[in-house]
Amino acid sequence: MQEAAGISSLGFSFLIVLAVFVIIMIAKGIVVVKQAQVMIIERFGKYLEVLNPGINWIIPIMDKPHLMEWRENREYVDGAGRTRSIPQTSMRDVIDMRETVYDLPRQSVITKDNVGIEINALLYFQITDPLKAAYQVESLPTAIEKLTQTTLRNIIGEMDLDQTLTSREIIKSKLQVILDEATNKWGVKVNRVELQDIIPPAAIREAMEKQMKAERDRRAMVTEAEGTKTAQILKAEAIRESEIKKAEGAKQAAILQAEGISEAKIKVATAEAESVKIVAATVAQSSNPASYMISLKYIEALGKMTEGKDNKVIYMPYEASNVLGAVAAIKDLTGGVPAQNTGK
Repeated sequence: MQEAAGISSLGFSFLIVLAVFVIIMIAKGIVVVKQAQVMIIERFGKYLEVLNPGINWIIPIMDKPHLMEWRENREYVDGAGRTRSIPQTSMRDVIDMRETVYDLPRQSVITKDNVGIEINALLYFQITDPLKAAYQVESLPTAIEKLTQTTLRNIIGEMDLDQTLTSREIIKSKLQVILDEATNKWGVKVNRVELQDIIPPAAIREAMEKQMKAERDRRAMVTEAEGTKTAQILKAEAIRESEIKKAEGAKQAAILQAEGISEAKIKVATAEAESVKIVAATVAQSSNPASYMISLKYIEALGKMTEGKDNKVIYMPYEASNVLGAVAAIKDLTGGVPAQNTGK
């Protein structure tokens, strides 16, 4: 009886152990894959299947996930207070299908004109075929990094320093095309490449700063000279316009003055003509109107000749008959009546 009880107790313990083992195997056989990730399963070291996001079942001990090298950037703050990032490599049993960015370390390259510069790049890529990424290359991050560095050296080596500093877009486009084509067999799609820093040597940076300062000074002098030139041109144009306006004003004033004198003379002549007509109509019957007008003008001339304090001597014309004729004409106009004696 005791032996039977011992056997039954051992059998019960075995069942318990077996049940625990089965539970543990079931628990280990349940694999949960997160969204945007996949897991490659190998059975006894041979590829078996790719587990998609969700709950999956594998056979423990027989099935194991394929471990893949992965690189992440860890950020830190340096002594100058700037944020830096250093890559950290780890082994992961899942493959991230999202777009990944690699901050490639700074490297030294030589330009076409033998100038050594430091340059670092950012690489944005995405795994499109997890099987190729796992089995076509030993270390995907290292392969991408070395490929990027060598390609960048080749591109920069074909360009001189000035072209390198001003052709970021050309460098990025060439680098992206070459990397995308080269990494296609690894199941990787290179979406974008960015250049963070292009750092020339300190002596060249100092020379470039001096050149930039000289160029800025030259532009300032040119701008100032152009401003002075424009101001002088505007001032000369203003003086010219002012002189033109003055000349036009003087011209208009002279024209108006001439027109005024002309109109005045015309009016005086018209008035004299009307006066002659009236006198002629008045004295036409008793004397010659022409002789009357000549006599008046002659007498007016004699009056002007005697004006002034110092005019004491009057010289008569040689032909005195003209004077006598003028006096006779006046006598005829007055009807032959002699002038009254004033007593002097």
